[in-house]
Amino acid sequence: MRLRKKHWARPELEASEVVIYDKYDHCGKWNEEFGNNNPIHLELGCGMGGHISQRAKKNSNINYVGIDLKDEVVVYALRKVMKEFEDVKQCKDINARLMVLNIMLIDNVFGKDEIERVYINFCNPWPKERHKKRRLTYTKFLESYKKFLKPNGEIWFKTDDTGLFEESQEYFKESGFDLEFVTYDLHNSGFEDNIVTEYEAKFTSLGMKTMFLRARLK
Repeated sequence: MRLRKKHWARPELEASEVVIYDKYDHCGKWNEEFGNNNPIHLELGCGMGGHISQRAKKNSNINYVGIDLKDEVVVYALRKVMKEFEDVKQCKDINARLMVLNIMLIDNVFGKDEIERVYINFCNPWPKERHKKRRLTYTKFLESYKKFLKPNGEIWFKTDDTGLFEESQEYFKESGFDLEFVTYDLHNSGFEDNIVTEYEAKFTSLGMKTMFLRARLK
């Protein structure tokens, strides 16, 4: 679905210290941005920000970076982060940062071994054969993520698309990841560290199941 242009979104993003625009200048120096040496977790396709804002609030000892493609999406993620941290006086003290970025251009945004965990939540399944290379779990993307994932780093992947889920398991194996946890029904699996996204809440209410895997880089 095409998003309607929101001309107010970019100025609102540019006015916030939580949003990063000089992203390539941070490569290898993200801990300096956060002012500490805490682990950094990355969400690819942060959407409206429900996941990253809750994760950051829950885990003050971890730094979070969220990426999405459009100003019109990231601006709502920013608002959710700011609402979660409304008691924090200075933006620099918030353990979350947001970027507007095409994930295909992620090379050189993060340095070697800079990211401990990657979240991919409900990405576009691109079901047509000719489009599968666009999947965020496709092998070419996984090879890009490996450039900045720490040894034994993790990718947590959620989807409601069975075809994408099953084919992604093969992508992870081909790219040198071990599948440590795989479930076709996350909410009844006993897995406790789940943050329900906006999309997830909506479609769970309609009876759809969430599939999840945790892959670790060998």
